[in-house]
Amino acid sequence: MTATSVQFALDTFGDVTRGADGELLSDAQTIRNVVDQAVLADEVGLSFFGVGEHHRREFAVSSPEIVLAAAAARTKDIHLGTAVTVLSSDDPVRVYERFATLDAVSNGRAEIILGRGSFTESFPLFGFDLADYEILFEERLDLFGRLRSEQPVTWQGRTRPALTDADVFPKTENGLRAWVGVGGSPESVLRTAHNGYGLMLAIIGGGAARFRPYVDLFHRTRDAMGVDRLPVGVHSPGHVADSDEQAWEELFPAMKVNRDAIGAERGWPPYSRLQFQHDLGPDGAVYAGSPETVARKLAQTIRTLDLDRFDLKFSHGTLAHESMMHSIELYGTKVAPLVREMLADD
Repeated sequence: MTATSVQFALDTFGDVTRGADGELLSDAQTIRNVVDQAVLADEVGLSFFGVGEHHRREFAVSSPEIVLAAAAARTKDIHLGTAVTVLSSDDPVRVYERFATLDAVSNGRAEIILGRGSFTESFPLFGFDLADYEILFEERLDLFGRLRSEQPVTWQGRTRPALTDADVFPKTENGLRAWVGVGGSPESVLRTAHNGYGLMLAIIGGGAARFRPYVDLFHRTRDAMGVDRLPVGVHSPGHVADSDEQAWEELFPAMKVNRDAIGAERGWPPYSRLQFQHDLGPDGAVYAGSPETVARKLAQTIRTLDLDRFDLKFSHGTLAHESMMHSIELYGTKVAPLVREMLADD
């Protein structure tokens, strides 16, 4: 990693937000806003725009590839992908076909981040048993990796019909860049390294330093295999505004709506202002404040983990579209240059 090579990226889950009148926007308007956000991210020079896949009322995007195709038609340089694709409850052949198509319409700018998904609504929706959570992901990740060769594939597993010399179309012009989103288990890191994917660490709690052993394990494993090292990125939540106080006052109530809705299902306590303040600190995973504040914390994380890319998850519950647009603008025009200056001084 160097000051000039590190990439600055954005992720959104397409959260359904509130309009100026305080009412929730329609899913349709939320999706149109996501496309506008991708366009602005391209205009301010960011490297990647990721859209997550969900199947529940808080999030409007269940088919990221279609939203990304719309963004591809209105952007020029930014890479477009997912954050994440829930591979466990999808078919790897269809996923590869859709992303190869996205790669074509975007002129080679498609990427995919694959994951098991921390939300499980897609499993019953598409007829999968949660008891097969592990084997579904392992088998589908293996098959997707074979499909990336874009050669005929012969494959057999327990969770889908076997393939014999199966060829998949369309072909890409330069291959498809792919990552695996990892929450922080050594087994997941090893699987990612052995299958030849970039490592995207989803750090949504705690300080970045505790993930350094996973980065080392990833690189050590690739070195032992005698193959090239692959990129490492981080996905973490944050929000940029003109001042610390503005960013925090905009972000906390929006994050609380989201955290409390999900926490009620998972047995979490209500999200408190005290917890929020901790998350903003050096031992927390939230990157929120003025451009200077966010840049300092971000630079420290990049140094600590020797990152190739940082994905700021900029959508949070009901946080207004206008606030997110300003955050995107500041992230691209202020935060990224500041971080590069800080890293250049090392």
